[in-house]
Amino acid sequence: MTLLNILMVGTGEYTTGFVGGGMSGSDKKLGVVGLTLFDLRRRGKVGKLSMVGTSGKKYPAIREHLEKNISSVYNNLDVSFDSFPSDTTTRATDSYKIAIDALSPGDAITIFTPDTTHYPIARYAVERGIHVLITKPAVKLLSEHQALLREARKHNVFVFVEHHKRFDPAYADARNRAKTLGNFNYFYSYMSQPKFQLETFKAWAGKESDISYYLNSHHVEICESMVPDYKPVKVTASGSRGTAEDLGCVSGTEDTISLLVEWVKRDEPGRRATGVYTASWTAPQKAGVHSNQYFHYLASNGEIRVDQAKRGYDVADDSQGQLMWYNPFYMKYAPDEEGNFNGQTGYGYVSFEKFVDAVTAFKEGRVTLDELDRRGLPTLKNTIATTAILEAGRRSLNEGRGVEILVGEDGVWLLK
Repeated sequence: MTLLNILMVGTGEYTTGFVGGGMSGSDKKLGVVGLTLFDLRRRGKVGKLSMVGTSGKKYPAIREHLEKNISSVYNNLDVSFDSFPSDTTTRATDSYKIAIDALSPGDAITIFTPDTTHYPIARYAVERGIHVLITKPAVKLLSEHQALLREARKHNVFVFVEHHKRFDPAYADARNRAKTLGNFNYFYSYMSQPKFQLETFKAWAGKESDISYYLNSHHVEICESMVPDYKPVKVTASGSRGTAEDLGCVSGTEDTISLLVEWVKRDEPGRRATGVYTASWTAPQKAGVHSNQYFHYLASNGEIRVDQAKRGYDVADDSQGQLMWYNPFYMKYAPDEEGNFNGQTGYGYVSFEKFVDAVTAFKEGRVTLDELDRRGLPTLKNTIATTAILEAGRRSLNEGRGVEILVGEDGVWLLK
């Protein structure tokens, strides 16, 4: 079987670690997508790699950044890739079409671009027989999610939503244990990032998407995966404002968004549960962690609490001016004893490897799309409630009311 060729759509922080002309100041200084795929190529799991953005003039600086901070650090790891558009092109918003057209049916793409672009890029790829990994949220609208699901089945391709928290060891274990604790009763989650991240997101924050799509998507999807026998029926959202606007975001940009979600057991409507999901991107600059992230799950026979912000690993660093808590379980950047990248167990890495392995198994005829859904992977079919909740939350904020979620006898989801 020919190795899987992959096109990386998007050249920003999560793909390359390169932002605004230099290395990111966040915990993703080396990126995630590119580094992971370069290492998977070293391990013989993927073949040709390419990358597409909207400005080709960034590529010389991106290549220099990758050579200096990845190749020279990890035993001369090959960081080469074909690029679209050309290095002399200032701006070309449709370059992704040319790059996808350069692939062959059965190849794959990763999409790490602003939320509003996910659907057109993914659909263009799916219609050409290309497998797709999309960062969360998969899409912004429930109608887009269902249309993409139909097209993926029509063209017999695999679409995977990169909800990497699924593969966080603590979250994965908690999800499994939750299924032994009886009926779902209550879920509360909180996730935040410090204000400096808004410098990275200012181009789209409050315009094309919001903090609920960006961060609440993690815990909403975790909750959805924990309670497959429940469905959401109503969402009421509230948001705070002021700080993001003071930092230069457009008027109306929420600082913090909370979603209140009513859940009902599918085969026993008398059993109801409550979910509260809160996300903020205006946490203190010196919070000691890049992401605060925790949840509390209560069921009829027990409860689970998970706090993944401070994992027992703290560093005092004069250059930081404070005590820092790091998360090597997400992406471990320290090289091994031979100088190679050694972060294959990080759940940020595992998420991509799960996608590559699934596509490879599917292409070799060892698994079907239905079987991949049944494995509990974050596929389009398994994440539809998440999209419904996120869009309902946005509509609730815009319209100042609770929004109902309906599922018809034909299986079609609707918002009312």
